[in-house]
Amino acid sequence: MATISLRNKALQMLGRRDHSRAELEQKLKAHTETPEEIPAILDDFEARGWLSDSRFAEQWTHYRSQRYGQARLKQELRQRGVASDIIEASLEAVADNEEATARRLWRKKFGQAPVDAKERAKQLRFLASRGFSTAVIYRVVSGDVDDDLGDFDFE
Repeated sequence: MATISLRNKALQMLGRRDHSRAELEQKLKAHTETPEEIPAILDDFEARGWLSDSRFAEQWTHYRSQRYGQARLKQELRQRGVASDIIEASLEAVADNEEATARRLWRKKFGQAPVDAKERAKQLRFLASRGFSTAVIYRVVSGDVDDDLGDFDFE
């Protein structure tokens, strides 16, 4: 595949959604017989501002933080080849909302406190599978905040 068409393929992919550099590089390898040309294309895209791991991580965490906790987001970004410092910066932006998100998902799925140990374990596992921290999970399942008052601070 010629460099021009490989470049066009990369632009098509970026036109659909942002990608991390490593993710885009991996996808482009399937479309070329000479993978040596990929870094030059990606370097050009970064110089033009079309490709940015920081922007990708911000958008990814913003979108996915509505359904998942920080541990899961961190794992997903690592799998997509994003650097640790960029991951930490993007997670800081959504850190304050983690408990509210966990509480909203818990209410939607269960709606009431567990009645026995089996139900409690089920609720804990659900939130853990979504990547929420242990402290957040226990606060949500034990009902430390009065659900009728929402997330308001009355102090």
